[in-house]
Amino acid sequence: MNLLHESRLTLRLAVPLMIGQLSQMLMGVVDTLMVGHLGVADLAALTFANSLFYVPFVFGIGLLTGISVFTSSSRGANDPAGARGSCRHGLYLALALGLVLFAIAWLISMRLEIFQQPAEVSQRAKSFFLILMASAIPALGSISLKNHADALGRAWPPFWIFLGGVGLNAALNWVLIYGNLGCPALGLNGAAWGTFMARVAILMAMLFWLTRANGLRDWVPHHWLRAPDFKDLRRLLSVGFPASLQMISEVSAFSLAGLIMGRFGPAAMASHQIAITLAATAFMVPLGLSMALTVRIGEADGAGEIARLRPIVASGWLLGGGYGLVAASTLLVFGRFLASLFIHAPDVIELAGSMLMIVGVFQLCDCLQVASASMLRGLSDARIPAVMGFVSYWLVGLPVAAGLAFGLKLGALGVWWGLAAGLGVACLTLSPRLWKRTRHANR
Repeated sequence: MNLLHESRLTLRLAVPLMIGQLSQMLMGVVDTLMVGHLGVADLAALTFANSLFYVPFVFGIGLLTGISVFTSSSRGANDPAGARGSCRHGLYLALALGLVLFAIAWLISMRLEIFQQPAEVSQRAKSFFLILMASAIPALGSISLKNHADALGRAWPPFWIFLGGVGLNAALNWVLIYGNLGCPALGLNGAAWGTFMARVAILMAMLFWLTRANGLRDWVPHHWLRAPDFKDLRRLLSVGFPASLQMISEVSAFSLAGLIMGRFGPAAMASHQIAITLAATAFMVPLGLSMALTVRIGEADGAGEIARLRPIVASGWLLGGGYGLVAASTLLVFGRFLASLFIHAPDVIELAGSMLMIVGVFQLCDCLQVASASMLRGLSDARIPAVMGFVSYWLVGLPVAAGLAFGLKLGALGVWWGLAAGLGVACLTLSPRLWKRTRHANR
């Protein structure tokens, strides 16, 4: 009965978060679909730019996970002042980090040739990459505010705001990529400008809603422009920094895989972009679930309700595992059909379909490992999981990928099998640690 009760409570919070994460991912899906119609070279440039973008962007997302942990803990302890501090300092951290990442990206953009990609791909990707990195500033700001709202149990309004941003992005892409309504056709760069403007609009809408929402007055900063309290910033970073290292271990492995695809030609890069887009879209559901689990574990821990921890963990594994089986079946059966929606090149569709079969194989492990990592984060346990993530993806996944791709001559598919191996190791190491950490005798 406890398991069913906790599963219902988790789903109640998780449903808007799942849909919200899917809506965020839809921006990338919309860009990929619309750019795919421009041709293989533009889609390969999108792959290259996204491979460079997502590593620092996910680092930023990981750094902001401390907001969810401390806001939910403050809510469980009925501490509005602590929650207000978490929100304000999280926004400071997000905007400052976005500016730093853009400055680094500007320096990198001057030497894209060091990544040894095809010259045509690097040339097309440069300006797209810079505009995309500029969009990370408002994107991280809006994510920080969303984390705060989600931890307060107000997940639906941010969902509608982010979904509206997806619709705006699609409309702007239609105008800017193809030159509709009298605008010049900007092609690939039009997709980047559409994303930038949509993310600015989302940030403005989140600020407007949070400062006027009924019932949140005591939980939202009364004065946003105040000198930061470095003690609060250190608390956020104590959880966020190791969490970001854990997340970046996985994402950087996938991004490096995207760069490795450049050695197999533009068709392999385009296939990888389709496969990674669909894999990441499928991943948004367990990611939304894991965000709800972080909040629920953190709130229970903050309220001292230790007996609820294991039922929450078990419900998280049950829900994540069930979804993983459904997603795996879908990708295994419909992979090639889904790939055909992105592009009309038969060789790209065939290779992407084979990659998606591998994605289907590792779905269960992926769902369980992200749920376990997020619940450990809710218990402020992030350092050891960060080490586990590094070992799984960089000491196991990537060496296996290189060995299969180049040693056994499996090419692009060998890279994906290596990534699957890394996810399997992450699942087998994080889950037992979580179960041990929630044992009453050890708490």
